[in-house]
Amino acid sequence: MKTKLFLITLLTVLMSGIQSHAQTNGKKILVAYFSHSGNTRAVGYQICKKVSAESFEIQTIKPYPTDYSTVVDQAKRELKVDYRPELKGKLKNIKQYDVIFIGYPIWWSTYPQAVKEFLSQYDCSGKTIIPFCTHEGSELGRSVADLKKLCPKSTILEGLAIRGSAAHHSDDRIELWLKKLNILK
Repeated sequence: MKTKLFLITLLTVLMSGIQSHAQTNGKKILVAYFSHSGNTRAVGYQICKKVSAESFEIQTIKPYPTDYSTVVDQAKRELKVDYRPELKGKLKNIKQYDVIFIGYPIWWSTYPQAVKEFLSQYDCSGKTIIPFCTHEGSELGRSVADLKKLCPKSTILEGLAIRGSAAHHSDDRIELWLKKLNILK
């Protein structure tokens, strides 16, 4: 009985901490991300925990190659011809979200074509879009400028770029960024 009471108390404390941690002013938040190696997924997961958001992984029907050189070449070709890969799954109702965190690895100085295809499928007018990326030296590249062109009726906030090797242990950096954006207290 004591164990059960302890677990219920612990769960209540943890849940109230998560709920009070997010300063969303009643806004519904989505964290949508495309992750090739798992780094962007790790960052997206950390954001979800901090802001009590729902998540959606952008996945292509045909997976990208795992070999680095091969995927880099494919990404370059896709960008050059504006190829849009077919995606798995679909959001049921993007209208319910006020804030959309959009995450991706930087490929050729911008987001992958899978992210472009995802955003092109929905009307993001009036929504706040917050980019985050993983990279190996190019920071956000030109991805924010490209997002502004793709979603001209959305408000694009300051993004966060995290080196891929730091993605799994960037909790403090993510928290500082969210506080700077006034998403967290």
